[in-house]
Amino acid sequence: MDTTRRALLGSLALAAGALASPPAFEYEEADIRELQKRMNEGRLTSQALTAQYLERIEAIDRRGPALNSVIELNPDALAMAVSLDAERKATGSRGPLHGIPMLIKDNIDTADRMTTTAGSLALEGSIAQNDSFVAARLRAAGVVLLGKTNLSEWANFRSSHSTSGWSGRGGLTRNPYVLDRNPCGSSSGSGAAVSANLCVAAIGTETDGSIVCPSSTNGIVGIKPTVGLVSAAGIIPIAHSQDTAGPMARTVADAAILLGVLTGTTYAQSLDPDGLRGARIGVARDKFFGFNDQVDQLMAAALQEMKRRGAEVVDPADISTAGKFDDSESEVLLYEFKADLNAYLAALGPRARVHSLQDVIDFNERHRDKEMPYFGQDLMLKAQAKGPLTDAAYLEALEKNHKLARTEGIDAVMKKNRLDALVAPTAGPAWCTDLINGDHSAGGSSTPAAVAGYPNINVPAGYAWGLPVGISFFGASRSEALLIKLAYAFEQATRHRRPPSFRPTAGSAQA
Repeated sequence: MDTTRRALLGSLALAAGALASPPAFEYEEADIRELQKRMNEGRLTSQALTAQYLERIEAIDRRGPALNSVIELNPDALAMAVSLDAERKATGSRGPLHGIPMLIKDNIDTADRMTTTAGSLALEGSIAQNDSFVAARLRAAGVVLLGKTNLSEWANFRSSHSTSGWSGRGGLTRNPYVLDRNPCGSSSGSGAAVSANLCVAAIGTETDGSIVCPSSTNGIVGIKPTVGLVSAAGIIPIAHSQDTAGPMARTVADAAILLGVLTGTTYAQSLDPDGLRGARIGVARDKFFGFNDQVDQLMAAALQEMKRRGAEVVDPADISTAGKFDDSESEVLLYEFKADLNAYLAALGPRARVHSLQDVIDFNERHRDKEMPYFGQDLMLKAQAKGPLTDAAYLEALEKNHKLARTEGIDAVMKKNRLDALVAPTAGPAWCTDLINGDHSAGGSSTPAAVAGYPNINVPAGYAWGLPVGISFFGASRSEALLIKLAYAFEQATRHRRPPSFRPTAGSAQA
């Protein structure tokens, strides 16, 4: 179906209230440990579990409420599950993810019968010759790859007037809490699918906000690791200085298990419900608070809970350089996008439709009716105009990024206040999707950690008008274990996560 018509039909369905109630699901909110226990005891098979998730995707994603979060199903998913069940019987479990059904974002290469397109029709039919590092780690751990999730096309690096969650190939993904609200991008499909219980967990990618923002607006946990901790090999890139894959799950424990598989590390000792006791938490207040009264109230309650759990809260602990490296970040992303995407596309081989950024730009122009019905490609055009990564302008911008985001930014405030982590609201409540005018989000704190290349974890912090709001725990390079400890303790103390209700519109309901 033409994507414009699909979006129109979806809007009409919402307006008419013609949305069926989601069917009951036996494994709603089930976590990795619970499912693994059932499979080890012989009370559940991966085949049965996979079949139920595939049915759930058909019922919720394809029909009403029609989230449209899954861009492609894996035709081999059930066969993978059957094989893993046989292996479990013969030789035992490979580990915590053996037989667990997961989804993976459609900018991550898989060498199977699924395509990797970043949501673009220019890459339709493109099948990777090799698994990405991430896909290889998941396969080795025994994960059942259910399919791929929709995303903001090209990971939201095509237009400065884009609508998050929309791609030319996949159409529009909706927020499962309130369907006319945006799921945030670019890992919109992964966030919506995990929240709606279409999989146990998923993989997203982030350059700036694309794991933590959809995690916040979809009411789940998302971990953006230190850049380089998880190899980005085989991921359609934006910028190597900021790109990373990371786990998206309904609980901190599940996200930690998944991150451990990707990194070869165990975070079991970080799952301490008393992990906030004695911690020094800084509040990055300037630039990140004050954009929404409800969000400020939720953050105040979160800080009070941290104090009750034994944390020492330093408030404020502002990042003095926040807002001073936006221009240099944009410059670096434009330069690196051109260089990194050209390298990725050139390696696709002669059967690919496009082999360079210029080819993609030309394809979009030839297919404006399908690729650019709502917004253009100004970011791609700006990137194409950039020179090589040896240009002085690029090198100076990259140096400025690292100086202001790291040395004089996060590192400085943490050292000055002897902090274990910083906290701030991840984002505001989800905004109404507007394909005509594009995104109009208000507030967000992802940029310092993103530009620094440092870790960031979103945890549900409550609801405003029934829409999820998350809090970010971020800090020094490779401090994932400590951040997981703090995030887990906060999650266990508050337990804000609840399944989505698939309401057509927010109305005036307060929750």
